[in-house]
Amino acid sequence: MKGSVLKNAGWIIGCKILQSLINLVIGVITARYLGPGNYGVISYVSSIVAFALPIMQLGLKQTLVKEFVQSPDQEGKILGTAITINIISSIFCMIGCVSFVALVDAGETETILVCALYSLSLLFQATEMTQYWFQSKLLSKYPSIAALIAYTIVAVYKVYLLVTQKSIVWFAVSNVIDYFVISIILIWIYRKVGGQRLTIDWGTGKGLLSRSKYYIIPSLMVMIFQHTDRIMIKLMIGEVETGFYSSAITCIGISSFVFSAVIDTARPVILEAKEHDEAQYEKRIIQLYSIITCMSLAQSIGMTLLAKPLVSLLYGSEYLGAAGILAIAVWYITFGHYGTVRNIWILGESKQRYLTGINVAGAIANVLLNLCLIPLWGAKGAAVASVVTQFFTNVIIGFVFPPIRRNNYFIIKSLNPKIIAGVVQQALHRR
Repeated sequence: MKGSVLKNAGWIIGCKILQSLINLVIGVITARYLGPGNYGVISYVSSIVAFALPIMQLGLKQTLVKEFVQSPDQEGKILGTAITINIISSIFCMIGCVSFVALVDAGETETILVCALYSLSLLFQATEMTQYWFQSKLLSKYPSIAALIAYTIVAVYKVYLLVTQKSIVWFAVSNVIDYFVISIILIWIYRKVGGQRLTIDWGTGKGLLSRSKYYIIPSLMVMIFQHTDRIMIKLMIGEVETGFYSSAITCIGISSFVFSAVIDTARPVILEAKEHDEAQYEKRIIQLYSIITCMSLAQSIGMTLLAKPLVSLLYGSEYLGAAGILAIAVWYITFGHYGTVRNIWILGESKQRYLTGINVAGAIANVLLNLCLIPLWGAKGAAVASVVTQFFTNVIIGFVFPPIRRNNYFIIKSLNPKIIAGVVQQALHRR
């Protein structure tokens, strides 16, 4: 099992590194070509679609790995039903996204068209649910390869757009191509590696939703305090400041693949330990917190010190307004990833019902902070709001809310340098 975990993580990290390099190069060139204004429109629309994502997924993203681990003989029925449910919900979400933008941005035909095209990605993200079956089997090399192929195809497509100097509308289609390619490849590989025949069972669907429903509102609330800032900046200040803010957040996301690889690999291992060994289960959670803390602090310190030259190097002098935003916003990543690890513990403890209250409180705090700080400090105010919101939601609430207080004990214990030293020593020993 340990060898499988390391091999699985290696595949994820290796492919994600290549993806990130491709995405970084093409993304930076695209941002330079579009300019802060058009780049701000794309970011604004992507945030609108991001709001719909948790509704489309219906909380299944957070529970499918556990479903596969607990019921391996029902995998085909579980996966087929989950995909079907998500396809149905994605259609309603696409209609909702376009209707919202048509109402709020009435008369902005190009923005509405960009939203309509961009929202098509929701349909293919529904079929991307197959990746959670691969995660449960520690076979993440297949989703990683699929994503790498998709990124490469999209990169070629964007190069074509840049060479031929296409309008912003054409760039909105790139996201659709990305998820379409990934979904097709994953379903094909699923069948090739011996996955069960996909079937639909509405009784199974009812059971899935009864366990995943607790994640719908919490996930939506997470999206609110992850994306409200861009929407509010666009509506309160304009597209240019939205472009600055989005470029800063993109810089922060350069290393997100590493965090995703570590957490996605640890999730099934932690949940499996919960079934057999409580002490090992808690130990693995503490180790994951410790790793996340060290990684995120290293990134936050580095990007704070190098914010201006980093933005200048990647985006050019036209985007220098993003440097101050980056130096502030990068400090939210530690607390943001704490929330992801906490959700694994909540799932293992079957305490999903508490997520709604936690994340509603966080979403309300974020909106109020943005309303107060954006008029005062512009996009930098939104950056401050993000940091405070993540700290409040993923740390402070844990101390004042008894049902999840034990999770904060794990956070505190993970800050012991001996924990991370032990993890590093074990990894070197296995090599």
